[in-house]
Amino acid sequence: CLQRQVPQAVPSPAALWGVPGQLQDGALLPRVLGHAIEIYSLHVDCKVTSRFAHTVVTSKIVNRANESREATFEVELPKTAFITNFSMSIDGKVYPGIIKEKASAQKEYDTAVLRGQSAGLVKITGRKLEQFHMSVSIAAASKVTFELTYEELLKRQLGKFELLIKVRPRQLVKHFQIDVHIFEPQGIRFLETDSTFMTNELTEALTKVQNETKAHILFKPTVDQQKINPELDETLLNGDFVVRYDVKRGATAGDIQIVNGYFVHYFAPHEMPVFPKNVIFLIDRSGSMAGRKIEQTKAALLKILQDLRPEDHFSFITFNSRVAEWRSSLLQATAENMANAAGFVQTLSASGGTDINRALLTAVSVLDKAKRLPKSSVSMIILLTDGQPTSGESNVEVIQENIQKAVNGKYALFCLGFGFDVSYKFLEKMALSNGGIARRIYENADAALQLQGFYQEVATPILRKIEMQYPENAIEGLTKNNFKLFFEGSEIIKSGTVLLMVSFLPLQHASDLTLKEEANVKEKEQVFQNQSYIFGNFIERLWAYLTIQQLLEKSISAQAEDQKTLEAQALELSLRYSFVTPLTSMVVTKPADQQQTELANKPTEAGKWGIEHSFPVGGKCFLLFQWRISIIFSNAKRKKSSWWLFYRAKYLRFGKICEAKHKR
Repeated sequence: CLQRQVPQAVPSPAALWGVPGQLQDGALLPRVLGHAIEIYSLHVDCKVTSRFAHTVVTSKIVNRANESREATFEVELPKTAFITNFSMSIDGKVYPGIIKEKASAQKEYDTAVLRGQSAGLVKITGRKLEQFHMSVSIAAASKVTFELTYEELLKRQLGKFELLIKVRPRQLVKHFQIDVHIFEPQGIRFLETDSTFMTNELTEALTKVQNETKAHILFKPTVDQQKINPELDETLLNGDFVVRYDVKRGATAGDIQIVNGYFVHYFAPHEMPVFPKNVIFLIDRSGSMAGRKIEQTKAALLKILQDLRPEDHFSFITFNSRVAEWRSSLLQATAENMANAAGFVQTLSASGGTDINRALLTAVSVLDKAKRLPKSSVSMIILLTDGQPTSGESNVEVIQENIQKAVNGKYALFCLGFGFDVSYKFLEKMALSNGGIARRIYENADAALQLQGFYQEVATPILRKIEMQYPENAIEGLTKNNFKLFFEGSEIIKSGTVLLMVSFLPLQHASDLTLKEEANVKEKEQVFQNQSYIFGNFIERLWAYLTIQQLLEKSISAQAEDQKTLEAQALELSLRYSFVTPLTSMVVTKPADQQQTELANKPTEAGKWGIEHSFPVGGKCFLLFQWRISIIFSNAKRKKSSWWLFYRAKYLRFGKICEAKHKR
């Protein structure tokens, strides 16, 4: 008789990763009890010393299967952090990451890419985070230990520092632990923790010990506490673990700290009067803003109007292919004027092109002609746009030159780029050249809150034209020394080296207000002696971190020759202190029988979406986004299958066509 043959089911990815089997076509998919690749230990150890955070993430994994499997290590770290070290240990053999100059590392990487062997290790995953990803094949019953180290200088915003740790193990972990040690010699004013996944059960796993200058936060949930449900082996740990705090400070010239000849100077005065503002809101209402973006912009502007102070002056200028002034001059933020402004905001609609150049020149002209403004006030332009210049002057270099010449240091320009179609590099250079900053606004449901949050950061200027003066024979290697504006709730940080013959370090701040202070070098160095929370020469590394950040920022708006010099200085420091920055890369070599070379680059906000070329087609500006096409490759197992080679060839050919159009 004929016997019916039951077709053998093909194992699904879920089955391969140890998810319980399911019936398909009458057959039970194979499964491995528990997870085939098991994370049996995950430890995040963070030491924060005077705002400078040193974080080590260690993951220990074992292959419970009876065959080789791929183990993956993923860490989401803050964009502001620099990776300083990575290693993986497989059965006792260590494979370290080596930091090299980006150009030389790229040659190794490009060769591997042509062989279909490599992929970038770091990518931006959100408005605050970037992801480090490493996969390696390990034999049956083998173990691998991954260790990633990164450092960042915590930035004070709206009166607090924030340390963000992303938690996403994707499985229950037998030994899970987060340790955060904080040491602030100025004294800890307040300390709080927050989490997007915390439950009553998990709260019991959280302990916090604090005294005048130190704090230790420990989060160590058991396997049972990690479970969503006692019946299911699924983890609750998926989200943000946040530590927020601030330090004590008085109305002094700040606090200075010294370790091994390097100093850091923190300056954040409080309880000072706020300067009145003269602010022009320059709003893009071109066709690309139609729909949710213009509605979110209107919602944010209505909230911002409520936050204006009675002594502030304001106006709106909207633009598409044409520029329209709401009023011919600035108006004081009276109840009547704000009511009229709210009515105007409600009428905003979107259509047409984008004439950024004329809009900005109009805003500068309004400020130039303004009369009867408060004598001690701060004037600023807040530009919001979601696209590139398509009407009027479209050459971004000409626009940048025009605006810098018109502003001439008189006003601060803040540029907000809405979404991913903006030329962020263009906005960033224009803002930094005119005493402001740029910020990307993400097209999410909370875009209105992002806009309001940015305004709150710049809403309370309390100092302007700040200069810190030190005796010429006392210090060298000083970081940025002049600051155009200081806003309530932020902090100025300076660093440098102290010469050996100096016993006292006088400080003063040149503005309408002058503050003076003296620091005894020997006494200051004594503060950090024999402190268990200290990691190495942390102030020296803080100085290097801050110097690199400022050199890179300065290079954005510098001329070509100066840019090369600034980047060379930043590169030398990046290599000396082992930082993965936009100028360096970390090369990771895997075992000989696997894809050999992986590369960790530092993404930047301006280049995060991999915009390769832009070229005008039919009067519109279309962008080639490399990331949209590269999804094909990131999702593929990197094998030279026929379909993979076919799409890769199509992608490369498409890139050449676009490049040719761009040149024409």
